[in-house]
Amino acid sequence: MADAQAAGRLETFSYDDDIVRKFLFVTILWGAVGMLVGVIIAVQMAYPAWNVAPWLTFGRLRPLHTNAVIFAFAGNAIFTGIYYSSQRLLKARMFSDALSRAHFWGWQLIIVAAALTLPLGFTQAKEYAELEWPIDIMIAVVWVIFAVNFIGTLIKRRERHIYVAIWFYIASIVTVAILHIFNNLAVPAGLFKSYSLYAGVQDAFMQWWYGHNAVAFFLTTPFLGLMYYFMPKAAEGPVFSYRLSILHFWTIVFMYIWAGPHHLHYTALPEWASTLGMLFSVMLWAPSWGGMINGLLTLRGGWHKVVDDPILKFMVIAITGYGMSTFEGPMLSVKSVNSLSHYTDWTIAHVHSGALTWNGFLTFAMVYWLAPRLFQTELYSKKLAEWHFWIATVGILLYIVSIYSAGVTQGLMWRAFDETGRLQYPDFVETVARLIPMYWTRVVGGTLYLVGMLVFAYNIVMTWKRRAATYAITTVQAPALTKEYTPEPMRPGVDVPATAFGRFVAMTFHRAWERTPIVFTVLVAVAVIVASLFEIIPTFLIKSNVPTIASVKPYTPLELAGRDLYIREGCFNCHSQMIRPLRFETERYGEYSKPGESVYDHPFLWGSRRIGPDLAREGGLKSNLWHLRHFENPREINPRSIMPAYPHFSTNDIDFPGIQKKIDAMLMLGVPYGDAINTAPDMARQQAREIAADLAATGGPSGMETKEVTAIIAYLQRLGKDIKAAPGVATTTKAGGQP
Repeated sequence: MADAQAAGRLETFSYDDDIVRKFLFVTILWGAVGMLVGVIIAVQMAYPAWNVAPWLTFGRLRPLHTNAVIFAFAGNAIFTGIYYSSQRLLKARMFSDALSRAHFWGWQLIIVAAALTLPLGFTQAKEYAELEWPIDIMIAVVWVIFAVNFIGTLIKRRERHIYVAIWFYIASIVTVAILHIFNNLAVPAGLFKSYSLYAGVQDAFMQWWYGHNAVAFFLTTPFLGLMYYFMPKAAEGPVFSYRLSILHFWTIVFMYIWAGPHHLHYTALPEWASTLGMLFSVMLWAPSWGGMINGLLTLRGGWHKVVDDPILKFMVIAITGYGMSTFEGPMLSVKSVNSLSHYTDWTIAHVHSGALTWNGFLTFAMVYWLAPRLFQTELYSKKLAEWHFWIATVGILLYIVSIYSAGVTQGLMWRAFDETGRLQYPDFVETVARLIPMYWTRVVGGTLYLVGMLVFAYNIVMTWKRRAATYAITTVQAPALTKEYTPEPMRPGVDVPATAFGRFVAMTFHRAWERTPIVFTVLVAVAVIVASLFEIIPTFLIKSNVPTIASVKPYTPLELAGRDLYIREGCFNCHSQMIRPLRFETERYGEYSKPGESVYDHPFLWGSRRIGPDLAREGGLKSNLWHLRHFENPREINPRSIMPAYPHFSTNDIDFPGIQKKIDAMLMLGVPYGDAINTAPDMARQQAREIAADLAATGGPSGMETKEVTAIIAYLQRLGKDIKAAPGVATTTKAGGQP
């Protein structure tokens, strides 16, 4: 009787749109900042004089650009859409206004911390996870606040069934938490310095388990949730297929988590792991296109609206871009294609074609749809929205066509042999010089996209200025949920799949899970964890997967300090340290890389791109003086080089006392240091004096024994030396020099 009375009682409440407005404004702000930095680093690649050492070089700004676009622009866009749509789908105000605001201000503090620390050189050197340990802890705390607020809203909802968009939000929240925590486990060696808990092969596996799935569960699944909510709203019709939504969701959640190792084809990662990643990547094509089809066919019968509605234009291109990216991704995971594309700008074109269309255009469409509703007025200018669409579209085309061309050009030139069987382009810089016109075209395309962003910002700000003096607060009434539940009738062909089996699954299982969001959340977590463990357990627990090499020793204290300088300057953004067992690579760089070479590398530095040559066998190939001159002015060594200059290496002093903390952290990670346990600074000073003496003896400046340049030279001269000294390990003579 009490439940029956409760069922008839209407509860009155209002939605918290103020938090949505806050996230919307910072989405625009950080989007403009992130894209501006993107244009700057694009110019730096075409015109190296734009590198301003030490803080504004490509190596330091590139992670700032990626973090600003992914976590500041796309992240705040996700929160904008989730806070707006969840309240309406669940018929409930957010669980706590205080938690909503703590989430907002906490996330902005994280972004500001990233904007300050990355140009200062504080980085973990992990793709999409560069931020150091104090900021990682902040991210975890803020993410927990967000999760508690979201799950609390789920529990107090007034809508029995959770709609498809909510499924994707749940998957994103759960999986991002798992990825972030396990990939960022590290041992601190100072306030803004840490060393990854993992080393070499295992670190590479964890990073790309995280890196690929950060794209999956931060840039894909939450945006799919936004698509499933805002596309039907803009099209003024229901989503095309409930059954397809179920298939799309569960296959994405289970399959995506396996795919990360395909980033490591032909590397020192065990082949079974990268092959498994490839297989699941290829299988992902089907569910991904299922989602694209579901989104596009939501417009069925309403395609004529696209002609006149810029919001639908943005959405159609966004979803099409998602489809094209999720076709190209599986294709690039195939080993034969990957051998050509990996380390080239093809990967950069692939990432940007998806981000600029899928994430960018869907965000623009969502904000254009939200602005009149949040500001309670009409959009300032539909014509400006049209202009934004066409300017940004042309910018995308110029950007991706030029960089696709650059990527294919790189891959083909690297592997080209002449009629005598020698490398046709032995000098790496020959390829770099060929790409400069394409890099300038990218600058034009990126600038157009930024201009479109500024037009967008102006349009939204002017819409905001037209708002009423006081926002009207709309109250909503809905009955509270009761313990008793009578299933509502389902619509054949829409809610209910047409086949008997589909009807059975939908009504018996999935509709039941939708009534119990906590159970639903647990099932998502189980799917993600089980899939991850099938790859993680063999990689970490089977010792034979990473055979050791007796001649491989830990870095000396000075070499470790130099490695940290290499990381500080972001050199890993341009140079790889992984020679694949492909003839054109072994001919150019030397013996292919072995798993046991990097057992003391915390973090691994295999790289994901070659703007400069691979450095895995660099040790001993050049004189110490050559390296010093190269750092001071690369164009003095090779006029066609696009490497930034690092003159501060010759003026900055080495922090010798701080080296002991680095060694202590490495000892905690199990790295076998002998005498360095207590004498690391003295050992570093002795090696620095030897390098400085050689510099002075060969015509270089004197007095360099305290300068950073001696440390980074020590590191570069060490690379590859251990494997060259290993008995029974063949070496290959390099063909041609490097710039």
